[in-house]
Amino acid sequence: MLNDCTMETDRDHACGIEIEDVIYFSSAPEETYALGRQLGERLVGGEVIALIGELGSGKTCFTQGLARGLEVPESYPVVSPTFTLVNEYPGRVILYHIDLFRLAENCALEDLGFEDYLTPRAVVVIEWAEKAAESLPEGTIFVLLSFLKENRRKILITRDYGKISKV
Repeated sequence: MLNDCTMETDRDHACGIEIEDVIYFSSAPEETYALGRQLGERLVGGEVIALIGELGSGKTCFTQGLARGLEVPESYPVVSPTFTLVNEYPGRVILYHIDLFRLAENCALEDLGFEDYLTPRAVVVIEWAEKAAESLPEGTIFVLLSFLKENRRKILITRDYGKISKV
């Protein structure tokens, strides 16, 4: 399924899980979903996942998979909180899904009460996270979704925002 990947040697042990810089190539929404699910299954709570990518690149699809990996019940449809800013889902740990699409660049997350969501019993996923990159906590896991072709995506997962900002 997600066999076409290259791994770098960088490792990090923050937030209880080990993350290697890795690049995946997804050829279908189901593969993007599966990658999100795989990451969600590894999360223990306390993590911040920063999603970066153009409109339609698969950020919400990735989040839907991540939610299922966190055992959010299928009875909870996972949708982008574009107008509400934050959706909350129950699971093995709480999932807070934040969407910064409608906010200005360089928005201050503290104005949204962001610190209230940072607990060891929750995972926070942020769509359009580049709008608040300077406000994200140390140890944030960045996921860059890039278009290659109509259904093909390049997905970089890293803890190093410098690698994202250079792409």
